[in-house]
Amino acid sequence: MFRRLLIANRGEIARRIVRACRALSIETVGVYSEADTGAAWLRDMDFTVCVGPAPASSSYLDADAILQAAEQTECQALHPGYGFLSENARFAARCAQAGLTFVGPTPDALRRMGDKAVARRTLAAAGLPTVPGSPGILASVEEAAAAAREVGYPVLLKASAGGGGKGMRRCEGEADLPRAFAEAALEAEKAFGDPSLYLEKLVLGARHVEFQVLVDGFGRAVHLGERECSVQRHHQKLLEEAPSPALSGEEREAFGARVASALASVGYRGAGTAEFLRARDGALYFMEVNARLQVEHPVTEMVTGVDLVQQQIRLAAGEPLALRQEELAPRGHAIELRINAEDPEAGFRPDPGTITRLLLPAGARWDGGFEEGSRIPPHYDSLIGKLIVHGKDRPAAIEAARAALDALVLEGVHTTIPFHRRVLDDPQFRSGRYDLDFLSAARAGH
Repeated sequence: MFRRLLIANRGEIARRIVRACRALSIETVGVYSEADTGAAWLRDMDFTVCVGPAPASSSYLDADAILQAAEQTECQALHPGYGFLSENARFAARCAQAGLTFVGPTPDALRRMGDKAVARRTLAAAGLPTVPGSPGILASVEEAAAAAREVGYPVLLKASAGGGGKGMRRCEGEADLPRAFAEAALEAEKAFGDPSLYLEKLVLGARHVEFQVLVDGFGRAVHLGERECSVQRHHQKLLEEAPSPALSGEEREAFGARVASALASVGYRGAGTAEFLRARDGALYFMEVNARLQVEHPVTEMVTGVDLVQQQIRLAAGEPLALRQEELAPRGHAIELRINAEDPEAGFRPDPGTITRLLLPAGARWDGGFEEGSRIPPHYDSLIGKLIVHGKDRPAAIEAARAALDALVLEGVHTTIPFHRRVLDDPQFRSGRYDLDFLSAARAGH
């Protein structure tokens, strides 16, 4: 096992990785930008190194600075968390060249999974059904029009690199394509340094369901069930639950086994999440693989009892999987609420500032990187923390989430707490029969 590990991230996920490292008796090194000087999560680290000024491009995305920090603190491994450099194949390769173990998939797997068009072809060849769309990268608007005519409108133009809804445009007809293509390519270029786009048929009334998988370096894989992630705005997740209320136990086991087998067959290693659209008729269509830890991983941990971050580190250290598939059936139900520094009444506009009061609820899990008196800088993601609850079944989990929200006190900035209260009280959400259009329909009804 590693003696010392560098955490190339910030906030709640940095603190989460520290907890796993402590359980494995690994020392931690935290990196931070000038904007995060004195941040609460840095107190958890054994050592800290400033890697640059506030802009992420000059600090958390500065591969040279981060690799230098790892070298000067004599780290054996590096955990990228999520976002930033977590799916950067070139950075993973540079870690290997520096003798540093990257806690994640191999550079080759990151390259194949990071290009969404390549991942679609790779996983389709491994037996997973994909959303009808273009066979690869689109060279022009004309090529997009030809692909759209073949699959039928409406369609989505999507960035081949990255995620989070950036570089994505919906097209209702051919007249929409020229402008949407230009806008999506420009946004993808700015966000990911790659303007490449592909096209998918828009599956109407779909749900977003994703399967969590662990694969070791010896070709053995297990799945840890699925998460429901259909409460989204602008393709950004806000609430997740496990298991999905849309899947039966038989579907979960059968399809989870297919996903685990497919990832193992293409040489994947580590933790990964395969994302799917579930159509109204129950069909599941593969979209992409997130070759990293997901923000919403705690709901899977709550229903399986498996520490996914510890598993990531063990797999990176070359250990074989010690988990058995028959032990991983979900127990009860878990819900995660993302508490963001955003104003839901102003279109979820970010609201950076200082937390003047913070009281956490008893009986709920709180994965957070900020404390009372912490300053939330405007330079990064607006996530303050994640409130996670568990119940014996879905109704019990919903009531636990409502009680935890009522007990959570967070003042000084606008947050998504009022939004989550409305969702948990919404009859459609409570019924479990909701899809990706849920928020649009809910807003129209208020």
